[in-house]
Amino acid sequence: MINFLIDRFEKRQPKNSDTRTAFGIFAGVVGLLSNLLLFVGKLLIGLVSGSVSIMADAMNNLSDTVSSVLTLVGFYIAGKPADKEHPYGHERFEYISGMLVSLLITFVGFQFFMTSIERIKAPQSIKVTPVILIILVLSILIKVWQSVFYKRVAKKIDSNTLVATAKDSLNDVFTTIAVLVSATVEGVTGLKIDGIVGLVIACYIIFSGLQLIREFINELMGLRPDQAAIDQMKLYLSSVSEIVGYHDLLIHQYGPNKTFASVHIEIDDRWDLTKAHETIDEIELEFRQKLGVDLVCHIDPVNLYDQRQQFIHQELKKIIKGIDSELKGHDIRLVEHGGKPRILFDLVVPNQFKATDQELKIRIQEQVYRNIGDYPVEVTFDHNYLL
Repeated sequence: MINFLIDRFEKRQPKNSDTRTAFGIFAGVVGLLSNLLLFVGKLLIGLVSGSVSIMADAMNNLSDTVSSVLTLVGFYIAGKPADKEHPYGHERFEYISGMLVSLLITFVGFQFFMTSIERIKAPQSIKVTPVILIILVLSILIKVWQSVFYKRVAKKIDSNTLVATAKDSLNDVFTTIAVLVSATVEGVTGLKIDGIVGLVIACYIIFSGLQLIREFINELMGLRPDQAAIDQMKLYLSSVSEIVGYHDLLIHQYGPNKTFASVHIEIDDRWDLTKAHETIDEIELEFRQKLGVDLVCHIDPVNLYDQRQQFIHQELKKIIKGIDSELKGHDIRLVEHGGKPRILFDLVVPNQFKATDQELKIRIQEQVYRNIGDYPVEVTFDHNYLL
């Protein structure tokens, strides 16, 4: 059924349409209709039975309905092209809509936390009928179907928002099972655990909401890119035989499919500007076509034949490795200003490294004087690069 829906929808899409946006809106519509059906059904059952836990679960479905609306709006706005005010596109709005959904879920959880506390203080009987039990079981089956559907679409378009929605649907399965258990226990034993079960559901909703808030805050602040994407970039750069090396990779993501990057490319300093420009252009074009990344390259000319430069390069590498194998030096060069030669280089320092930048510079300078010669060092410390 799910594969039929997805395949049928995909075949109806124009060849030039934005498939990701279309599938996101499609998922939102399916979620909206199914969640609205669940909300109305459970609310009626809750009002008839007087069960706060069933009504709490119904309100959870209402929040899912609103979530589906936000998903619709989010994918619609995220799919809009770049404009004058938003030159990097609108894809991050998907994260904003996800944040709003998370806040709504958390708010509903807190509301029913208070309601459940009141019901624990003043317990009331639940009217349990076979019809109520059947409808609750049907709602579980619908939520399982929803979860699988969202996961399939999320995998197809690589959407973290729909992955979270699928997780939320699966969470609803467990909350509805808890309600079903509550109603069954009271019907069989007479124990009024409705308020307690409602409290558990409320805590679960709050916890899920806070988890989602945390995830979307991380997305908006900027997470480290996926390691597989970094490895893919490294693999391509390493395959370019014309360049000497590369370093200082930065990746900026403005949504799931909008990625910008910059990298320093090391080339033979004997190249003329035309050859360097052609090589860099080819690298940037390959990134755009094969990886979907807008890359900007900075050129670092490297002297490969001067014996003094090569000696300094090799000795400095030994000094850096001797201090700590996790430290990496690059862009090493000897420059002369005012007749006094100096060694300039970049030092990649891992996060939370035990020594400060100043301590590292002092240690390196001491060993340069001892092993290389009377050369002052100027160090640029790199802490947040990916390569």
